[in-house]
Amino acid sequence: MTINDQSFHDQTLTDTDSAQRTAPKACSIANTIDEMQAQFLHLKNLSRTQPINDWGTRETQLDSLEVMLSDNQASFAKAISADFGYRSESETQFAELFPSFTGISHAKKHGKKWMKAQRVSISALYRPAHNEIQPQPLGVVGIIVPWNYPLYLAIAPMIDALTAGNRVMIKMSEAAPKFAQTFADAVAHYFSPDMVCVVLGEVDIAAAFSELPFDHLLYTGSTAVGKKIMAAAAPNLTPVTLELGGKSPVIVLGDANLETVVNRVMMGKTLNAGQTCIAPDYVLVQRQYHEQFIALAKEWMKKHYPNIENNPDYSRIINGGQFKRVQGYLDALSGDEIHALTDAESNIETRLMPPVIVSDPAADSDVMQEEIFAPILPLIHYDTLDEAIHFVNARPRPLALYVFGDSHSGIEKVRNHTVSGGLCINEVIMHVAQHDLPFGGVGDSGTGAYHGKAGFERLSHMKPIFVQNKLNGMNLLLPPYGGLFKKAMAVFLK
Repeated sequence: MTINDQSFHDQTLTDTDSAQRTAPKACSIANTIDEMQAQFLHLKNLSRTQPINDWGTRETQLDSLEVMLSDNQASFAKAISADFGYRSESETQFAELFPSFTGISHAKKHGKKWMKAQRVSISALYRPAHNEIQPQPLGVVGIIVPWNYPLYLAIAPMIDALTAGNRVMIKMSEAAPKFAQTFADAVAHYFSPDMVCVVLGEVDIAAAFSELPFDHLLYTGSTAVGKKIMAAAAPNLTPVTLELGGKSPVIVLGDANLETVVNRVMMGKTLNAGQTCIAPDYVLVQRQYHEQFIALAKEWMKKHYPNIENNPDYSRIINGGQFKRVQGYLDALSGDEIHALTDAESNIETRLMPPVIVSDPAADSDVMQEEIFAPILPLIHYDTLDEAIHFVNARPRPLALYVFGDSHSGIEKVRNHTVSGGLCINEVIMHVAQHDLPFGGVGDSGTGAYHGKAGFERLSHMKPIFVQNKLNGMNLLLPPYGGLFKKAMAVFLK
């Protein structure tokens, strides 16, 4: 069947105009499934009729995002703290606002260059033609935000989506409702509903959101929910980026400075009370360092979180349900496995959960089967590096892996014989803040990566273009295939 291109184009515009006339007024905040679906249709129509191919419009959106963050720092931090029962404002500044501002600056500095068509190499056989790759906006990008870092994990994918020229819909987490409403109100003030819409609501709305035929859907959260997101997106062939979790291990080599290890691991484990997808989940350490590790961790807590019950730098568990889940992990263990690092006790009323170390829990225990997402740190003993690597590789591939030591051969063995979403050497967590590194998982810990140029390309269509020169030899390849053609093929097909 032949389709007349112009007739098809005219019909598409007619259908679009009709949809725009009948759709409800565009909104920056959607509270119901009907409002969400109407706003999606509005943004989808705009993406097809008014694609954002210029840098000026994209830069303006990034400027708006930057001003919104700057003007609302205090209100954002206050709302997040209210959702958590208490969240350190300093942690919000360090882990959410700081990487958001630097991410915007990085995109504004490089985005104009990223969006230009790039010449790429071509085989001499096809010259004088040339090849190009032209990034184009996908259209409408959906973002599903988790509760643990609800600001940064909304802003970071927004940066990449807007830099790539897309329109954006964001489903905020129902587990952080105060921040969700505060963020939605700010977006409505600083952005046109033609560009960004925030969706609020419970799980039913989140499920309907994931079923919309986005041009790309980015989800951050658990592996279990990630599977449901992928299944919901599949009927529409919606491409997905899934930033999931898992159990991110630490491998401590025999020559590592144990004070340095404890300092960095405890920082990563206590940040946001352990509610971080790339927090160190468990530590593999040689047997002889067991008691020293625990003693150093106790000293570290005294220095960095004295009087933890009233310490303004220590955050709380997000809600009672999460608190009970984690407390259940501890209740299932024997008392001699658990080593308290402070004199404080867990309190479900205030949702205070002081850090503890768990010595050699059983491999089939919940604390070793589930992503902990709390300040509980299992210590697993190993005798040889091969044993430690096997322990990691026998489990689902982690979102992050951390190795500490001075031995070049040992570090190289870990980096070459393990597969993880990201790797830090003699550090934890900091790879997520590097705008020139892609951030993402592998296997059970996710699919796809974003941040910086990687995120720009992930949320663009990198269109390949072959440009033929007026003078070319393509006619030599047309039938009837004569002697010259056969001689050429004899050379090429050796």
